[in-house]
Amino acid sequence: MLLTLLLQAPAGGGMTQFLLLGAMFVVLYFFMIRPQQKRAKEAKVLRDSLTKGANVVTIGGLHGKIVDVAENSVVIEVDKGTRLTFDRTAIARQI
Repeated sequence: MLLTLLLQAPAGGGMTQFLLLGAMFVVLYFFMIRPQQKRAKEAKVLRDSLTKGANVVTIGGLHGKIVDVAENSVVIEVDKGTRLTFDRTAIARQI
């Protein structure tokens, strides 16, 4: 008798599964999607606000000072007389 009760499907199981799936999506949104969108927005604001004289770090870990800013690129001086050109998207953070 007990075994037959355990093997029977619960009534209304479809709605429970639907609610569980919806709850999983909400958790996924708040823990993964939303923080990634926030980081992308902050990175865009950083790249748009780059100016001459700012000390920056590239995504490769190169430290330098911006000496020229163009529409899609920046020129970074990493040593006296050593200048490298990078895309704006290669800038990770400003120090």
